[in-house]
Amino acid sequence: MRNEIKRWLNATPTFDCNTKAIKEKVKSLTQGQPEVANKAESLFYFVRDEIKFLPYLPPDVPDSYQASRILKARGGMCIQKAALLVALARAAGIPARIHFVDIRNHRAPDSITKFLGTNLFPYHGFDELYIDHKWVKVAPTFELKVCRENHLFPVEFDGRHDALLPSQDLDGNPHIEYLRDHGYYEDVPLDEIYEAWATAYSMGSRT
Repeated sequence: MRNEIKRWLNATPTFDCNTKAIKEKVKSLTQGQPEVANKAESLFYFVRDEIKFLPYLPPDVPDSYQASRILKARGGMCIQKAALLVALARAAGIPARIHFVDIRNHRAPDSITKFLGTNLFPYHGFDELYIDHKWVKVAPTFELKVCRENHLFPVEFDGRHDALLPSQDLDGNPHIEYLRDHGYYEDVPLDEIYEAWATAYSMGSRT
């Protein structure tokens, strides 16, 4: 593996893949799976379905973005779920990094859009996993239960192909509109994200 790829295996304060809790969870999820794609698939579905999407968490607590804390809390926003998957993947020996885009969620609940004053979500976070010599994009944002309750397509991942939030819901209505790509980052750029949220939202900050 080339050095420029190996660096995406390193632990960071946010992606604390070297902690006991993260390592033990990876072992329990991937034991007996020799293929990287199978490991990635198992990790993805754990984060998608076992870590609840919680849009109302306080967004300005830096420690709440640390992967081991998210694992313990069993919930988080899109960025937190993506951060946890990065750490789990790295602990499993899969190079991983976090990627940010601005999106418009046409199916965002009224309670959220009224609170924020918009259906625009700057710095939606998803993951890139290095599998079979290529970067694969995956979004473990919404658990299956949420998708079923809201008539949304669940994001399905086979361990090899991109799996991002879809543009339409099950009824053919607009769902996710991708507006601006910020690219991938070494770590979660909290100052940059807070500034974008402050600009976008009239009340509070969530994504």
